[in-house]
Amino acid sequence: MKKLLQVHFAFPGPFGAEMAEQLQGLAASINEEPGMIWKIWTENAAAQEAGGIYLFEDEASAEAYLTMHTARLQQLGVTQVHGKIFDVNAELTQINHGSIGE
Repeated sequence: MKKLLQVHFAFPGPFGAEMAEQLQGLAASINEEPGMIWKIWTENAAAQEAGGIYLFEDEASAEAYLTMHTARLQQLGVTQVHGKIFDVNAELTQINHGSIGE
């Protein structure tokens, strides 16, 4: 069953175009993570937060990514990473035009 991973954390920036420019390599590397289908990058400059919404093939892949990503962020000085894994209701998502890789 597909799993959605929601992650957010305090982030001082950069945001917008500068973030996109600086993190292109990281974005490309995420495509190589086992079980990853897609990611939506999230940011809120006013609240100084960033994160992402990810879709994974299965729970094991989502959990492994969250563990790895939390450790990577902590090495960069992020002290609190908030991550949640959800089941995806494919039938209702498709009604609302959500792409779930099927």
